[in-house]
Amino acid sequence: MRIFVAGATGAIGRRLLPLLIEAGHDVIGATRTPDGAQHLRALGAHAHRLDALDAEAVTAALAEHTPDVVMHQLTSLAAGNPADNARIRIEGTRNLVDAAKRAGVDRIIAQSISWAYEPGTTPAREQDPLDIHAGAPRATTIGGIRALEDAAAELPHHVVLRYGTLYGPGTWFAPGGLMADKLTAGALPANDGISSFVHVDDAARAALAALDWANGPVNIVDDEPAPARAWAPVLADALRAPAPEPTEGGAPWERGADATLARSRGWHPAHPTWRTGFHAQN
Repeated sequence: MRIFVAGATGAIGRRLLPLLIEAGHDVIGATRTPDGAQHLRALGAHAHRLDALDAEAVTAALAEHTPDVVMHQLTSLAAGNPADNARIRIEGTRNLVDAAKRAGVDRIIAQSISWAYEPGTTPAREQDPLDIHAGAPRATTIGGIRALEDAAAELPHHVVLRYGTLYGPGTWFAPGGLMADKLTAGALPANDGISSFVHVDDAARAALAALDWANGPVNIVDDEPAPARAWAPVLADALRAPAPEPTEGGAPWERGADATLARSRGWHPAHPTWRTGFHAQN
């Protein structure tokens, strides 16, 4: 297949491109920077300089490359600002979907998140509703996710990958990343809020596998949803940072997610739990 990867130099994109090329696909990677373009060419992909927020440029890019599939891995996380990420999900996805329609592209695989579900007492499954009644500031994230998933569903063939919290190279949880700084500063609460994780390599493998999956959302998470009081000390040990003291509390939506559907489609993570995965980041 001819695959256009938006966000090709992000944490997942960098791990995904070699998998796509190894599988025999013709890959066009989109990036904003010259260094990113050089990296993509070194991997064996075609590189296209692109600002996903420029609708005309996105339209021209898909018209030029006429891919079979758009792989949407766009994020805006460098500044840690939810509004920036929501904007790329809303405007960037809108631009990609509109451009795909104009270019006759009918397939998209898009990156979403698995912690956007409404509050509950068990790990969330794909049929559970999103947290559409969330208040600020969470409403910003949920609004971005709703816009992304609704836009992707306008194409006849669409898979939405609801990733767990990413860890591994290029993420906030990697050595020297944001979470290491938070642990050092004593700013990471080890409370009762439950998270589901996924290593970036497993996330990339899911995106490759999704080329053959049926429409709709799919949770991509490991096998062990856990409260922060369980995983934060393990992360601290892996990052050689001070372990936080356990505390009580946590938001009702912090419930983790269930990946039974992904398992039924043949995806099995190489890192089935953060307990060992955190230590495999180096």
